[in-house]
Amino acid sequence: MSADVDIDFADRQHIMDLIQCTPARQNAEGRKHNSGVYVTPIPVDAPNGCASIDYEYAEQRGYFKLDLLNQSVYTLIRDQAHYDTMLAKEPEWHRLNDKNFCERVVHIGNYHDLQVAMQPNSIARMAAFISIIRPGKAHLQHKPWKEVFETVWDGDDSAGFVFKKSHAVSYARLVALHVNLLCEPV
Repeated sequence: MSADVDIDFADRQHIMDLIQCTPARQNAEGRKHNSGVYVTPIPVDAPNGCASIDYEYAEQRGYFKLDLLNQSVYTLIRDQAHYDTMLAKEPEWHRLNDKNFCERVVHIGNYHDLQVAMQPNSIARMAAFISIIRPGKAHLQHKPWKEVFETVWDGDDSAGFVFKKSHAVSYARLVALHVNLLCEPV
């Protein structure tokens, strides 16, 4: 079974201090995975302070990795009601045309020119946009949306890293939330 679970935190260290976990290993050289951890026993490489097998091989052997992600956007949330309000609000997508504004937005800040060219103006389009800025789907950049949606979620990763639709939609919701928070009157 292949599963990929990402959990966002304003500060992942808070949860890491509460649970027993082993950092995942990124590669054979012992580099730690940026966000992946195992919360079940896994062989440990003590000198590197991480799992002794890389995360892809660990998955093949049945180990389950969680990605605990730092998302500083959440530090802008005051409380649950504020979060609910900001998440429910339709984003002012046109604000992303402003380069200074766009550069501040999580996940897409470095892609202003492409964003202006493609104009993602919905969660579905932003999810596809987030996917096509990854190597495996980069060939869809600057294509009409109809053409993008024909293959963006087909799972073909032969050209490089791709995003699963579920991740892309979640990240698109985070972009929308961040746009709303940045547009909020101070």
